[in-house]
Amino acid sequence: MGASFATHHTLFLVWFFLATFSLSFFFFKAESISNVSCNEKDKQALLTLKRGLTDHEHVLSSWSDHKDCCIWDGVSCDNKTGRVTELHLNYSSLGGEISGSLLQLEHLNYLDLSNNGFNCTPIPTFLGSMYNLTDLDLSDANFCGLIPHQLGNLSRLRYLSLGSYSNLYVDNLRWMSGLSALQYLHLGSADLHREVDWLQIMSKFPSLSKLYLQNCQLDSLNPSLGFVNFTSLQVLDLSENHFNHEIPNWFSNLSTSLLSLSLYSSSLKGNIPPSIFNLEKLEYLGLSENSLSGKIPDSLGQLTHLIYLDLRINPLSGPIPSSVGNLSQMQALLLGLNKLNGTVPKSLGLLSNLLAVSISYNFFTGSLDEAHFSKLGKLKELDISYTPLFFNVNSNWVPPFQLEYVYMSSCKIGPNFPTWLHTQRSLWLLFLPLSGVSGKAPSWFWDWISNIHTVDLSNNHIEGDVPDILLNSTILNLRSNHFKGRLPRLSANVEVLNLANNSFFGPISTFLCQKMNKKNKVKVLDVSNNFLLGKLSNCLRYWQSLIHLNLGGNNLSGRIPYSLGSLVELKSLSLQNNSIYGDIPSSLKRCSKLGLIDIGDNNFSRTIPLWITKLTQLIVLRLRSSGFKGNIPQNICQLSFLRILDLANNSLSGPIPSCFKNFSAMVMPDPENQDVFFVSLEYEYDYGSYLENLMLVPKGHELQYEENLKFVRSIDLSSNKLSGSIPVEISVLSELRFLNLSRNDLMGNIPENIGIMKELESIDLSRNHLSDILAILNCVVLLFQKDAYHQLENLIIEHQLAKQKKTLKVLASIWVWVLDSQLAFGEFVEVSSSIGHGGMLISNLLMTKRIGFM
Repeated sequence: MGASFATHHTLFLVWFFLATFSLSFFFFKAESISNVSCNEKDKQALLTLKRGLTDHEHVLSSWSDHKDCCIWDGVSCDNKTGRVTELHLNYSSLGGEISGSLLQLEHLNYLDLSNNGFNCTPIPTFLGSMYNLTDLDLSDANFCGLIPHQLGNLSRLRYLSLGSYSNLYVDNLRWMSGLSALQYLHLGSADLHREVDWLQIMSKFPSLSKLYLQNCQLDSLNPSLGFVNFTSLQVLDLSENHFNHEIPNWFSNLSTSLLSLSLYSSSLKGNIPPSIFNLEKLEYLGLSENSLSGKIPDSLGQLTHLIYLDLRINPLSGPIPSSVGNLSQMQALLLGLNKLNGTVPKSLGLLSNLLAVSISYNFFTGSLDEAHFSKLGKLKELDISYTPLFFNVNSNWVPPFQLEYVYMSSCKIGPNFPTWLHTQRSLWLLFLPLSGVSGKAPSWFWDWISNIHTVDLSNNHIEGDVPDILLNSTILNLRSNHFKGRLPRLSANVEVLNLANNSFFGPISTFLCQKMNKKNKVKVLDVSNNFLLGKLSNCLRYWQSLIHLNLGGNNLSGRIPYSLGSLVELKSLSLQNNSIYGDIPSSLKRCSKLGLIDIGDNNFSRTIPLWITKLTQLIVLRLRSSGFKGNIPQNICQLSFLRILDLANNSLSGPIPSCFKNFSAMVMPDPENQDVFFVSLEYEYDYGSYLENLMLVPKGHELQYEENLKFVRSIDLSSNKLSGSIPVEISVLSELRFLNLSRNDLMGNIPENIGIMKELESIDLSRNHLSDILAILNCVVLLFQKDAYHQLENLIIEHQLAKQKKTLKVLASIWVWVLDSQLAFGEFVEVSSSIGHGGMLISNLLMTKRIGFM
């Protein structure tokens, strides 16, 4: 979807360029076309201005006392009088102080300081005394504070732009009444919420044609107003506000002038009113990311000038109206992420100017056939992902279009590989995962995909031997198919190669050491769960761009080569489920960016290396079932970002380190910008991402985690030879979800405060030598508080005393009965007290914890 959004915004920008003033974003250099030199007074005023500015990029280097100021970069003069009339200082990386010497430029009518960095200083109030200004652009220049009322004195001003990512605000807008000549106003991202009459004030400018008030914290469109007098308005952008009401009917007053209406992400609700479709000249309509419901009215077909329609991300329902076929100028039709249903009308195929169509993530039924595309000769982007549609075209169909972007994820494309794709010679991106394609890949397949930048055919049933070819796609994801043969050669263009869960075979060293592959720029290599064999080669040193490396689930043997430590960009390393043995090379400590290490299910038979604490970015460490022995090193607690620690099924001995409390990621909840902590679990590229996956055993069953991996916090030390008591400090890990200490030689009391671990979903302490029924019952109450009494099977505590185990079981059964029968709390206390000592304990415990779960 990311590429789709980018393409649609590009289309809008093309339209925007054609529909609005053509503004230069670069320096304007005026060459003198007469013998008149610049006015000396103006020249000195500009030199004073320069002295107050910071100019790190030396863009004002031409501003010299020895040169005519009319030929300075960014300066324009009247060629008859030599007076400075325009300053184009945008995109100049300027900062510092804007000198009042500008007031001496008495003939200045154009001032552009946009896209600079004035370090959150206020807009100079003296600008309001530059009465000849017709154009003032201070947008994206990092000004802050109150927009000065003095700007209202600029009665000749036609163009005013102060917006976009600013920290500006107004206390009122009444000062704007003097801007009677205003034609263009951009206050985007300025805080206007203090002015409740903003709409009435804006509508009084008789010449205003373009109004941009996006993200201005406005909360009302005054739906009760029957009439708004925007007599000349062509472009209106009120997106990213918080209106929280229906679209008002007064928009119909703009029917004779309005060309563009943008209201996306503005908390609008209710149906799309018929008045919108009275805007007969409308070319752009953006209503995406709201809460608009109901059907798309059939009157949509009245907007015959419409070029761009974006209704994505709403709960709109019903079918696409057949009148869509009347929109003969339509170039982008974006209806994705709604609740639309019914069949797709064949009239869609009449839109001969259509460049992009997205109907993804809806509930359409039926099929798409040749008639739906009959006149779409200009189509470049097709997105029907995650709809139940069947793409029903003849095997010999030759489409009228040449697509560049194809999104058909989770559609019914198969069973045969779609032969019409072979006719598409301009493809840049092809997404067909989960599309039901099976059978043998056609003979032209491999040469064809090598000309496509991004290919995702994962999770299908495509078969075939890989010939001796050179792969050229930058992103290639063939995960979970039935391809076989030896791993292919790679061109220097390949960055992401995912061939996991196939049937590739042969020595891994042949692939790693192939002459062509030594020049690779691969950042993600996942060939896990194939039939690759042999030793890991020192040729890994040629793969210097690698960020994610997954060779797990093969038949690899030998030692981890020392050269692996030269891959200093690595963020994840997965070698699990092979037959690798020996030491973990200390060279790996050079890979300081590593956030995930999974080398479980191998044969290392060594102690956990002390240098592993050099990898301070680790969030996942899985050493499960690999023969590790000795103590758990105390300095492992220095890995404060650790979220998943899996050391299960080894031969580790000694105590559990009490310093586990230093795993701060298991103590504190995620900050708002949590994604910065998960860069090692995901590699994002232009049109998607590669996600790490991990096999864990959270509740006694092996499960694969992928998209939800970043939410897991788990410690599994089960099936070792650990001794001593459970450290009381472990109860500090309040964000821990899974704790498994079973099948060890632990003894003593269970920490009493273990019940305060509010996020704990599963705890397994079985097959130890523990005591203390109170702590056991505390765990029971913990699950009760989480309304998780049905998950009592996850609370597995084997106790020495059968009597206590029986008590716990009885009490658990009684609690379930209480919840089912709504037994009064006092009755439950009475029943549980009668059971004996264990019952008295849980009665007291329940009395102290009554609030929150009764």
